[in-house]
This record gives sequence, C-alpha cells and structure tokens, in this order.
Amino acid sequence: QARLMESGGSSVQAGGSLKLACAGAQYVDCMGWFRQTPGTEREAVAAEYPGGTSKFYTDSVKGRFTVSRDMAKNTFYLQMDNLKPEDTGMYYCAAGPGSACVQPLTLAGYNTWGQGTQVTVSS
Repeated sequence: QARLMESGGSSVQAGGSLKLACAGAQYVDCMGWFRQTPGTEREAVAAEYPGGTSKFYTDSVKGRFTVSRDMAKNTFYLQMDNLKPEDTGMYYCAAGPGSACVQPLTLAGYNTWGQGTQVTVSS
C-alpha cells in the first residue's frame, strides 16, 4: 500500500478552483506537489518545508496556488484557484527527508511518491 495517496482531482472550467489532498504526509517530511502531462517531464508546482515553516511555488502558479498541511490528519493540501488550461495534468504529491527542501522545487530529493490525481481545466 502506497504511503501517499492523492485525491481531489477533477475537471473544471478555467477560472475555477480545486483543492487536492495528499494523505500520509508526516510532520518531518519535505512535501511537494508536481504535475505531468503526456510527453513532458514531471515539473514542480509547489513545496513546503517540514512542519510547514516555508513554502515555495513555481512562477506560473504564484498567487494562484497555496500549499498547507493538517498534521492532525497527516494530510498535505494544494489549493488551486483561478485555474488555467495550462494547469491541466496529472498531479503527484511527494515526500522526502528535510534535505529534499534544500532544492524543494526539484525532483531529486523526494523518495516517496503518490499515484497521482488528474486535473483537467477546460477553456
């Protein structure tokens, strides 16, 4: 059984909102959200230091996406507002040791991945 499990993906129109959840996040984890479309490399969307002390966003989502944690539920969230068609993709959450947050918007440091949840934004 996978340690991380994403949920919340759906199809929405441009301008809409979705909130993705990643169950299985631990307080000590560096946590990240990544997305991928067919034929492209997986790219970082957002990340958060262990305990949620600092947050990081790729430029294309700044001001629209927000990461957060609920440690009572061991869940890591991605709130996505003002969605655009280019936000379409399979979204994955990932966990890594604190060292992964030295470069939180790169894939290399993360060692645990979920199965993904699909987000489709139509124009």
